[in-house]
Amino acid sequence: MRRTFLIALPYIWLLALFLVPFAIVLKISLSDIALARPPYMPQLDLTGGLAAVWDFITQLDFENFVFLTSDDLYWKAYLSSLKIAALSTAITLVVGYPIAYAMARAAKEWRPTLLMLVILPFWTSFLIRVYSWMGILSTEGVLNQFLIGIGAISEPLQILNTQTAVYIGIVYTYLPFMILPIYSALEKLDDSLLEAAEDLGCSRTTAFWLVTLPLSKGGVIAGCFLVFIPTLGEFVIPSLLGGSETLMIGKVLWEEFFSNRDWPVASAVAVILLLILIIPIVLFQRNEQKQREAEG
Repeated sequence: MRRTFLIALPYIWLLALFLVPFAIVLKISLSDIALARPPYMPQLDLTGGLAAVWDFITQLDFENFVFLTSDDLYWKAYLSSLKIAALSTAITLVVGYPIAYAMARAAKEWRPTLLMLVILPFWTSFLIRVYSWMGILSTEGVLNQFLIGIGAISEPLQILNTQTAVYIGIVYTYLPFMILPIYSALEKLDDSLLEAAEDLGCSRTTAFWLVTLPLSKGGVIAGCFLVFIPTLGEFVIPSLLGGSETLMIGKVLWEEFFSNRDWPVASAVAVILLLILIIPIVLFQRNEQKQREAEG
């Protein structure tokens, strides 16, 4: 009985927190906007029996999804989000891998301290950290004042409200999610493999490319997924740091829900975003399964 409950528990969790909310959002995406509360129709009235249920089903349609294909704002937002998420993931990997490598090669007594420094930003609210970058990147901010002070520039740079600021905010925010899985993979690396490679005539650089990098591939893949997936639907960072010119689907989704109050279109946007995200999520799960099988 206990074993059955333990097996069923994750499925109950998935049903309650994913499938049921997804079904609600899907239903709203097939509805029509209405000046009512809630602002969509039709509404399901179970007191009317099967006739009411059938009438409810027949009123559902795909016109909101058709509308998304007719307005270039939405597909441009999806493409822009994919581009920003992919480039941000690549930058985060380039920055995060050397940090994780240095942490894994540091003395054992220093590793907990370095790990704590990576996790330390999580002790502060995400929103406060993003707001702090607004103060750093503004024309009167710390960065411009520093560059003017050292004579690198003569007038303030326009960094805030640009895509550059968005990339800075995303890389800073999600860098720990890249570092931690790579560090975990590198820390488990057997040093004797590197010694054997060097004994066979490999230089340290060659040993890194032939031994270290392939063996840390699992951590790299996990880190890339952990950065790419949330970045694709990000709306706080582009809203605060990117301004009106930065187009991302998370920002469009937020505006449809809370500014335009067009819940059906917003739900259609969310459904398509979820379908896009299913691909990296499935790939991530397969990668994790292969790692568990390899370790087992």
